[in-house]
Amino acid sequence: MPAVVVVGGQWGDEGKGRIVDLLARKARVVARYSAGNNAGHTIVNELGEFKLHLVPAGIFYPEKTCVIGNGVAIDPEVLLGEISQLASREIDTSKLAVSERAQVVMPWHRLIDRLDEERRGANAIGTTGKGIGPCFTDKVARRGIRIVDLMEPEDLLARMRSVVDYQNAVITGVYGEKPIDFDACFAQYQEYGQRLRPFVQDTQALITEALRSGEHVLLEGAQGSLLDLDHGTYEYVTSSVPSSTAGGATLGVGIGPTDVQRAIGVFKSYCTRVGNGPLPTELFGEIGDRLRDHGKEFGRGEYGTTTGRPRRIGW
Repeated sequence: MPAVVVVGGQWGDEGKGRIVDLLARKARVVARYSAGNNAGHTIVNELGEFKLHLVPAGIFYPEKTCVIGNGVAIDPEVLLGEISQLASREIDTSKLAVSERAQVVMPWHRLIDRLDEERRGANAIGTTGKGIGPCFTDKVARRGIRIVDLMEPEDLLARMRSVVDYQNAVITGVYGEKPIDFDACFAQYQEYGQRLRPFVQDTQALITEALRSGEHVLLEGAQGSLLDLDHGTYEYVTSSVPSSTAGGATLGVGIGPTDVQRAIGVFKSYCTRVGNGPLPTELFGEIGDRLRDHGKEFGRGEYGTTTGRPRRIGW
């Protein structure tokens, strides 16, 4: 059975998590294919309210396999925190699978993200500060560190030696900040790798086999089409590679375009946006404030799941 893709049709925060939660009940595999913990969704079910940034929404169904695909930028600390949070509430995470090819968010990514936003001043993009942009920059520049590199200390040591000097040259030379402590960073990420090891596998093969077996595969998007690097409101877009559109889903999990049966776009009746950039129909004053406070998502108003920032409102 071909896969189904769920994408956001606006600037994110359209309610994709709720739709994915409904569709996940019929799926055998639920997979995240892009972005990182700069995106988030809120799930409300009989178990309570959960705010997830990396773990797919299908995790609440024990019989489902949940995949974090190769197109996702993974901050190990955040992922391990979500796994621990779920386990503490007796949610089974044993069927979570993490792609060995996914990029890893490193300390220098978060630092450079913050420093670059400060440098831009009034022209700041309004990033979440999670290091996702710099992480994908390194992916494209072929100096990224992948999940597979965390599995063996020798591999991680060699890989870090090849990139940390460059990163520290940027941090000290361009931004005038203190360099990254190599030894402390290596020790921390070596530990992360060992804790993640039980979840790491070839997820491309896993999803391909599920499709060949006629299983229902649901591909869970993050952010929204208008934040897409190519088709969004550039330069106020996400740096996530692959695309935030339905076309990027196949790249983000490693399947072919003919493996996708349909794409479901999620919209809400008005637009919201977190961060800077164009919002042509933006509402200011009383009407915008009223929609923000009363157009509530799960009773908490229009505030970003990841940043907590108030969402800008427009028609």
